[in-house]
Amino acid sequence: MDLDLAIVNGRVVTPNGIVRASVCVKQGRIHSLVEPGTTIHAAEYIDAADGFVLPGAIDIHFHCRAMSFPERGDFSTETRAAGAAGVTSVFEMPIAKPATSTLEMWKARRAELEKNAYVNVGLYAGPGRLDQAEIQAMAHAGAIGFKLFLSRAPIGREDEFDGLIATDAATIYKALEMVASTGRRTVFHAEEDSLLELFMERARASQRRDYRLHPDSRPPVVEAAAIALLAAISLDLNAAVHVAHLTSRMGIEQIRAARARGCHKLTAETCPHYLLFTSDVLERIGAFGKVNPPIRELEDQQALWQGLDDGTIDVIATDHSPFTIAEKEAGEDNILSAPPGHPGVEILVPFAMTQALRGRFSLTQAVDLISTRPAQLFNLYPVKGALLPGSDADITIYDPNGERTMRRDDWLTKVTDSNRLYDGWTARGRVHATILHGKLIYCDGKFLGQPGDGQLVCPIRTT
Repeated sequence: MDLDLAIVNGRVVTPNGIVRASVCVKQGRIHSLVEPGTTIHAAEYIDAADGFVLPGAIDIHFHCRAMSFPERGDFSTETRAAGAAGVTSVFEMPIAKPATSTLEMWKARRAELEKNAYVNVGLYAGPGRLDQAEIQAMAHAGAIGFKLFLSRAPIGREDEFDGLIATDAATIYKALEMVASTGRRTVFHAEEDSLLELFMERARASQRRDYRLHPDSRPPVVEAAAIALLAAISLDLNAAVHVAHLTSRMGIEQIRAARARGCHKLTAETCPHYLLFTSDVLERIGAFGKVNPPIRELEDQQALWQGLDDGTIDVIATDHSPFTIAEKEAGEDNILSAPPGHPGVEILVPFAMTQALRGRFSLTQAVDLISTRPAQLFNLYPVKGALLPGSDADITIYDPNGERTMRRDDWLTKVTDSNRLYDGWTARGRVHATILHGKLIYCDGKFLGQPGDGQLVCPIRTT
């Protein structure tokens, strides 16, 4: 067979287990998987050297700050970081200046990614203006999904959240009705507005300055109340609802209860920082550990792991959210004023593979959590999220040997100095190579890709 690329001597992770096979690529797609020893004629060969060959990872929760805040990162810097870490697709959240809640702004961001992105990008849109024609137009143009916050916009950042806010049940209901007609999924930042304001007011009035004020200002009941409301509306409308960055035992219990009532279109993700750390980390790194919702307590962390084990949590995503070191340090004396977010796209594959290699879950579950299930939820499977004939040749090769201590100076995100959570964390193995549409873009510490290699990711069907 005449092929463009053959990946040989690898262990291919499939839904049915791990098989030894050569992965054959032609015209940017998987042509076939063939048994070792089969004669292959290809223009290029990659030796996986007994490493694991995976469908490229998909980070469904990602902020690059383009085009608004280039000092924090853009489609070029942040997608290059993703590619070097084995992530072949990222889904960019619509917070921007102005927000991505109109077709005009959505198209402007698409033009930026098509010019600058090193890996594939899906673009969310905001439905909060409740304009059915605009929502339909953004879906038709290729929006990967829609995003809403249940809490009000931060003071001074209202334009960044225009069309992304729904603080009352009626607005949420109407927005979900409109999005449901497009077949897209709506992702929610699930913190109930009135409760959040109550606890924030109490926090501001307390005169406290300790870092634990942050989790105290956004306790688990704020998340759980939001999820309960979303579940009721999802069930009534039969609408696809996804809970972003799930953090708490109370929140997981709400999802389990909703699914037991038949709410099967309610899905959820969590993030590595909630699975690795507890609120004690704030004492070590201060405002650099501030994310919304907050990193919580041990019982919440244990509940998240249980949620992964029993399938309550569908996806691991990073909420990659870069802020500069100066912005973070400005909130050291008052954590309530610090910006919430931490870079994370470069941890996704090492985190999932490390947990699998250490026996926390299986290799097939790791791939399901960071590639297959994300593709399925957003109607990309099996074009993405699989190594099957006809699938896009977006591939990660992972070397399981040895250990590597993460150092923030080694990361490629533009705000590498702000990486304090994962600085010093030890991973098992490393990403050896990343292939995008059959093109080798990263290999053994060298980045080979170019701006514009990435493509817009659009759903292939409706739900």
